[in-house]
Amino acid sequence: MTSAEYIAGKLAILFVFLVAVTFVPAMTLLLTQAIFAGSLTFIRNNVYLLPAITLFSLAQVLLASTTMLALSSLSKSARFVSVMYAGLFFFTTALFQALRGITGTSRFAWISPSASLEQLGDVIFRLQPRYQLAAPIAVVTVLVLIIGSILILMRRVRGVEIVT
Repeated sequence: MTSAEYIAGKLAILFVFLVAVTFVPAMTLLLTQAIFAGSLTFIRNNVYLLPAITLFSLAQVLLASTTMLALSSLSKSARFVSVMYAGLFFFTTALFQALRGITGTSRFAWISPSASLEQLGDVIFRLQPRYQLAAPIAVVTVLVLIIGSILILMRRVRGVEIVT
């Protein structure tokens, strides 16, 4: 089994479960709105929601799953990996909020993966962006984390020979 196959298998498991708690409920909510309204008018008027939900769910799931897998490849301790994952998101958010308080601007939102993802979500769903961060920078931040996680995985995970 190659390292890519191993990573793909692990990623698939996380992907399925995370899609089940992001994409599926959002689409169910959209369908429920149409059922309660008794027509597809809301969906027709807001057809952009279908690709927006899909794209944002994909961004959330890929960021969370690749980051978690990369961190788990760095340690055998599940507790330590959990602390690293929580620390990554909580520490960077705290750092961003501290810089925001000191400077009075939210231009440093790229420091926090959570804030970058929120900014990306605002742009995808056509909302007023909550931070003074350009959308391309938010996209680059999320992509750098995903690609960096994949690079860590490719370096840390070794292929194995399966003997039957």
